Amino acid sequence: MKQSLYQQHFKGKKITVMGLGLLGRGVQVAEFLAKNGAILTVTDMKDAQTLAPSLKKLAKYKIRYVLGKHELKDFENVDMVVKAAGVPLDSQYIAHAKKSGVDVVMDASLFARLAPMVDIVGVTGTRGKSMTTTAIYHVLKSHEKSLGCKVYSGGNLRGQATLPLLAKVKTNDIVVLELDSWQCQGFGDEKISPTVAVFTSFMEDHLNYYGGSMKKYFADKANIFKYQTSGDALVVRPDMKKWIKKTDVGSKYIVANKKSLDKVKLKVLGEHQVENLACAYEVAKLFGLKESAIKKSLAEFKGLEGRMEFLREVRGVKIYNDNNATTPQATAVDLQSLQPQTSNLKPRVILIAGGNDKNIPLDELVKAIKKHAKVVYLTPGNGTDRLVAECQAKKVPVFLVRNLAHGVHEAVSVAKKGDTILFSPAFSSFAQYNNEYERNDEFIRLVKKLK
Repeated sequence: MKQSLYQQHFKGKKITVMGLGLLGRGVQVAEFLAKNGAILTVTDMKDAQTLAPSLKKLAKYKIRYVLGKHELKDFENVDMVVKAAGVPLDSQYIAHAKKSGVDVVMDASLFARLAPMVDIVGVTGTRGKSMTTTAIYHVLKSHEKSLGCKVYSGGNLRGQATLPLLAKVKTNDIVVLELDSWQCQGFGDEKISPTVAVFTSFMEDHLNYYGGSMKKYFADKANIFKYQTSGDALVVRPDMKKWIKKTDVGSKYIVANKKSLDKVKLKVLGEHQVENLACAYEVAKLFGLKESAIKKSLAEFKGLEGRMEFLREVRGVKIYNDNNATTPQATAVDLQSLQPQTSNLKPRVILIAGGNDKNIPLDELVKAIKKHAKVVYLTPGNGTDRLVAECQAKKVPVFLVRNLAHGVHEAVSVAKKGDTILFSPAFSSFAQYNNEYERNDEFIRLVKKLK
């Protein structure tokens, strides 16, 4: 996008950024706005000590901070409020801003508003969106020359804010965005959808945020295709047919089929991941790439950190990291995918899980633990407390550990050659960490130290 156009949009404007956070995206958005002349206020419920790493990165910019609280006055008499993902649906501050006639926006959807000349591929889903986004980006990026454009990624991917891409993109470039339900909420506010939408899966998650309503959760997710037109496309995994009918969409409706990759030797593990890559295959076809070229790129794709990621083998024990499995259903699928298909073999998976609750039913996970787990170690959290109670009620043994380091130590001490250690939390990270990435990084460090 021409620099003068986006600079004009921000220069001299009074903008409140609601939510700085520690993941990097808030910092990148604030830095981009400050660089382009915005009169900036950053407000966050976290205090200065907690946010110190983020504040340090912004030290050279003239920014007014309101930390440890929000103040209503920062949501009136301003030109724009940029809200972070996860701001409560009933936020009095957002309500006040809207009542005051203030433009309330989000990072990714504001980018889409200001860069209509690019093709946006948006990927959402309760599970699989990060893997699918990264696979699509990998394939398209590998073929930029054939496509005749540049390919970028952003959205919910770790540390990748989308708004700063305004300084890079040009007409007909492709931007691949992972979009969680909150970011899809932003697209709904803008009444726009990506050119190509991918919806990988829908299951119970974030019910603490949506007040237990799957309907509200789906409504946010559905914005990814709601405003598409006949020239656009929606790609879904087969299970999504029960949630989205062809008559529900105004665009081309494509159901990805894992059989399209039957002859491709993939590096990723699990049937659900093959379906995710089948979505990437369909998206790449929409951009005119040859099927042979797409399959070659997918065969080279190594997967994604924290998504059924094989870390290493220690004394004949394989160790997998699925830190991003933050729902009970996701962990249940993980256990099933690692269990040998021969029914007469005993479970060889040692599970490390635990964390804070999202108010999601645990029946499926308890069944999977009973059937597929050799031993289970659970780190602290209110989700863990509920799981322990349900496991005890059904006489399924589990063991509590003090923290992740203790869990890894115990798992390694009982593991025998041929066993598998799986870190698949089933819950959010907030019992002991600021975010899921801190938990992911600690597990990787612990495994690297093993001898």
